[in-house]
Amino acid sequence: MNCCCKGKLWSRSLKLAYTLLNKLTSKNEPLLKPGDRVALVFPNSDPVMFTVAFYGCLLAELVPVPIEVPLTRKDAGSQQVGFLLGSCGVALALTTDACQKGLPKAQTGEVAAFKGWPPLTWLVIDGKHLTKPPKDWHPSAQDAGAGTAYIEYKTSKEGSTVGVAVSHASLLAQCQALTQACGYSEAETLTNVLDFKRDAGLWHGVLTSVMNRMHVVSIPYALMKANPLSWIQKVCAYKARAALVKSRDMHWSLLAQRGQRDVSLSSLRLLVVADGANPWSISSCDAFLNVFQARGLRPEVICPCASSPEALTVAIRRPPDLGGPPPRRAVLSMSCLSHGVIRLDAEEKLSVLTVQDVGQVMPGGEVTAGDGLVLRPGGSKGSGAREHQRASANVCVVKVEGTPYLCKTDEVGEICVNSSATATAYYGLLGITKNIFETVPVTAGGAPVCDRPFTRTGLLGFIGPDNLVFVVGKLDGLMVVGVRRHNADDIVATALAVEPMKFVYRGRIAVFSVTVLHDDRIVLVAEQRPDASEEDSFQWMSRVLQAIDSIHQVGVYCLALVPANTLPKAPLGGIHVSETKQRFLEGMLHPCNVLMCPHTCVTNLPKPRQKQPEVGPASMVVGNLVAGKRIAQASGRELSHLEDSDQARKLLFLPDVLRWRASTTPEHLLFLLLSAKGTVTSTTTCIQLHKKAERVAAALMEKARLTTGAHVALVYPPGVDLIAAFYGCLYCGCVPVTVRPPHPQNLATTLPTVKMIVEVSKSACVLTTQAITRLLKSKEALAAVDVRTWPTILDTDDIPKKKVASIFRPPSPDVLAYLDFSVSTTGILAGVKMSHAATSALCRSIKLQCELYPSRQIAICLDPYCGLGFALWCLCSVYSGHQSVLVPPPELETNVSLWLWAVSQYKARVTFCSYSVMEMCARGLGAQTAVLRVRAVRAWREPRTSPSSRKPSRGAPPPAMKGVNLSCVRTCMVVAEERPRIALTQSFSKLFRDLGLPARAVSTTFGCRVNVAICLQGTAGPDPTTVYVDMRALRHDRVRLVERGSPHSLPLTESGKILPGVKVIIAHSETRGPLGDSHLGEVWVSSPHSATGYYTVYGEEGLHADHFSARLSFGDTQTVWARTGFLGFLRRTELTDASGERHDALYVVGSLDETLELRGMRYHPVDIETSVIRAHRSIAECAVFTWTNLLVVVVELDGLEQDALDLVALVTNVVLEEHHLVVGVVVIVDPGVIPINSRGEKQRMHLRDGFLADQLDPIYVAYNM
Repeated sequence: MNCCCKGKLWSRSLKLAYTLLNKLTSKNEPLLKPGDRVALVFPNSDPVMFTVAFYGCLLAELVPVPIEVPLTRKDAGSQQVGFLLGSCGVALALTTDACQKGLPKAQTGEVAAFKGWPPLTWLVIDGKHLTKPPKDWHPSAQDAGAGTAYIEYKTSKEGSTVGVAVSHASLLAQCQALTQACGYSEAETLTNVLDFKRDAGLWHGVLTSVMNRMHVVSIPYALMKANPLSWIQKVCAYKARAALVKSRDMHWSLLAQRGQRDVSLSSLRLLVVADGANPWSISSCDAFLNVFQARGLRPEVICPCASSPEALTVAIRRPPDLGGPPPRRAVLSMSCLSHGVIRLDAEEKLSVLTVQDVGQVMPGGEVTAGDGLVLRPGGSKGSGAREHQRASANVCVVKVEGTPYLCKTDEVGEICVNSSATATAYYGLLGITKNIFETVPVTAGGAPVCDRPFTRTGLLGFIGPDNLVFVVGKLDGLMVVGVRRHNADDIVATALAVEPMKFVYRGRIAVFSVTVLHDDRIVLVAEQRPDASEEDSFQWMSRVLQAIDSIHQVGVYCLALVPANTLPKAPLGGIHVSETKQRFLEGMLHPCNVLMCPHTCVTNLPKPRQKQPEVGPASMVVGNLVAGKRIAQASGRELSHLEDSDQARKLLFLPDVLRWRASTTPEHLLFLLLSAKGTVTSTTTCIQLHKKAERVAAALMEKARLTTGAHVALVYPPGVDLIAAFYGCLYCGCVPVTVRPPHPQNLATTLPTVKMIVEVSKSACVLTTQAITRLLKSKEALAAVDVRTWPTILDTDDIPKKKVASIFRPPSPDVLAYLDFSVSTTGILAGVKMSHAATSALCRSIKLQCELYPSRQIAICLDPYCGLGFALWCLCSVYSGHQSVLVPPPELETNVSLWLWAVSQYKARVTFCSYSVMEMCARGLGAQTAVLRVRAVRAWREPRTSPSSRKPSRGAPPPAMKGVNLSCVRTCMVVAEERPRIALTQSFSKLFRDLGLPARAVSTTFGCRVNVAICLQGTAGPDPTTVYVDMRALRHDRVRLVERGSPHSLPLTESGKILPGVKVIIAHSETRGPLGDSHLGEVWVSSPHSATGYYTVYGEEGLHADHFSARLSFGDTQTVWARTGFLGFLRRTELTDASGERHDALYVVGSLDETLELRGMRYHPVDIETSVIRAHRSIAECAVFTWTNLLVVVVELDGLEQDALDLVALVTNVVLEEHHLVVGVVVIVDPGVIPINSRGEKQRMHLRDGFLADQLDPIYVAYNM
């Protein structure tokens, strides 16, 4: 126990004031001057030293700023307290020796620097640290003027902390008003349970009590937790006349009072309930009276009051002996209250709110009703104008939003006060100060109610009979859902009524609103008991949802349960709601159960799009002509006159080209294959490749006994053997089909795909290596595929050196050269036919675009099994004669820097890679550019005799990989069949800029099943351009160009330059009519290197042959086009190409097959996925698909499993906000679950199949209601 008499308080405060003003210096200057702000950091258990510090500051003309004691560096709201101290210019903090010892310390032993706090000097004010003033020293006499006396902190609904400044005049007026209202007198004893540093605890327990020379008994919060009856015992022991409590304290006392028979509350004449403004305090008051009335407590003693940091005490109920009217209560309809209207209702209903009055306005106050008249307590109505002239204080109720019109008598509004006993400003915040402290209420006609401004209290209520003030809630707890208003305390009370003792831990529930899609959404977070099962949890959540829906007629957007004792706590008990909300929004709440109800709560979605009858193709063309827009058509350079003198033009077929090169330049190096260590594992010259191909052809004819036209599956790892096998097939007239070999560690999944391609392509033979042959016949493979069902398997490792009698020459250029099989992102396995003419035309076009000649070296890091990757790996070097440095992508798993090192080592001007390779380099090497830049002191070679003991560390490049310089690169092209990934290419360019990579080097290619190479940047021509389009317009199949940074803007980069010989037109996917410039439609292509058709389609046999032979329905109806199945648009730019013509840019938006038709609009999965990945740092990857009209979002969690449920709400929020879609199911899975193909594209349909077959092994699946 710590006691302090008035004399001791005076002497200690005087000593502190003298020390502050005279003994603290900085650079020989006083540290403090009158008016400076000083932080008071005292625990709730030390009211004496706090009071000394408070009055010491007042005597020294300093402004005390009481704050809570920081217990850790990451206390809830601590950063906002730091902002308050910084904005107030606080440089000194006062505390006690015991308190300072308990503060977090830095390594130096000093008080730690708290996050967001300004640098502070800490002063301990215990007696031994203070200096006694000289006898002739006296503090300056002060007038009760407009200067700031103290600053009280206030935390807003959003979590920001502001300082409420109270002047000396307001402080004195507040004390005088409380003295009159409560009838305080000298020597009375007041028992204070409240926090004495702020609010009613400060006004009654520290200020008014000293003014009236009262005795104050303070009960610390820690003692109340240990012994909830301690305040009643002190009232009884000291015969206290007044007590200051909250309804929570009364509730705790009720739970602990059993067995306490010798207590008496007959001495009490005043029991001030400080949170009487909470409508639900009435139940605690009634229950407390029922129990303690038999122990001397009189009903009229209970005096609820209403207060706020801005208006201080607004109203307090007076006992009858102080002239107060009899107490009243009102039973109000909650439904009407939600519309801001007061309607009395029957008490037995569940959907009613019973509120008690909080008394009359403070002494001297008057009440302004809705008719503009002034109502004086205990007086009669008078003329508004006359009364306002005489009035010293007024209270009125105004509209919550917009102009502060006076409310009608049956309306709920915000209570406003015009009084000398209110705070004056938010310290240093002039803008919001004017809105709150200088409000001018007006009548319905717009006339001001008073010539003096009012202060908004933040309390919602109305004026009842006898001028009694009724409060139904606080503005900070107001949630506006649709057009209706709901109070957070009401929702909490309803949730607590559902089996509170069985499930909710200590009644700890937080309710707040989050803004999603322009409206407030209710979020309820509760701590569940440690022994609660998952079944209990969902039963309780279901009952709570039903109760809130039936009583409040409102849906809960998100209901989250967290483990016991994990919600952030307020300094003196309760839940820190704003911090809880912040954690929810940041994904840091870590719930153990979540239930989202967006389908029922979100009712303000835009109306689904109603598709209108399409305009005919002829009308579209005429409309474009009238508007002055050209038809969206573009083409690359003409091929006819480009290669008349070229030897390759005389050699129509690739086998002829290889034979010609083997005879004219036999020792010219074509291929160079690298291993993970950077060593060359094999090199191949023209003659070597020719001889290997001959041996393969001979083996096929003699051993496999294949005839011309037979299909042969080539199952090889990336390497030169694959290339030799391909040309061996061409030499003997067989049709090669390249197939990715099965993965040894994942045979169950990959081997059936190999078998399927072999069967669908009708391959008569499988060419492969010895190692893969053993794998295909292994026991593990037998579990997935029957060995007997394979066709002839021929390994080419040790085939004899034989020549073929004659090399097959196709009778026609249209004869089939090879089959290109691949699985699309929609899960369709399709093989397209490539003729010899198309193959040669493809090589010729790429050669011209990239300026490929025998003296050129290029680096390729692509999978060589389909599309452009296959063409670059196997075809182009033979046709153009350039040297290809082959980097197998699997080797990057061992050494991620291999590709970049190869580009640097061989000074490749042109290099090709996939998105997966680029992403692997960006993730694995982004932080190691400095290591890569350092030149190696010596080369690092592995001894041949034994495995090297010097293994490079994981992620770091081995010594041979240092000295990387990418300044040689002119073009780095990402081979893709999708919209360019701008974020990845830009981050790659920025990361490796330090290694010399030119900013303009990185670009993308575009190809698809019908034509593997439509656009490719090449070495000449203007740089790719980027435009920004409105994402909302794209959903309606329209292109609307906007400025960078505009809301809903989506960047789209040109997909490289259109190749020579290629024509592109944008056509309507349904009417097949041509579209105008910058109109969104399907990309159609006409080119000599387009595929000639599908060989077989497995997965969707309904694909039409007109993909390869489409014609426009209007305009040029003779040209045969191939439909790419991709949406895009053409736009003529201001740039010029090599021919001097204006450059036409092709922008690819996305695949038609992958688009999601939702709410009548067309969504591209990548746009939704990009938003989801941004939602939380733990989301590594994401994929979306639809399931029975529900949007399913699968996210990979790269973090702890306790973070998993945080993602559910964030994913739902971001998709609603940015795409106006309700997520039906959120699936949280481990990293690597989302299947990715060799091009780095997500296999969304495979993922969907896995989800439906329950094969994903998810961490959590949330079904949104």
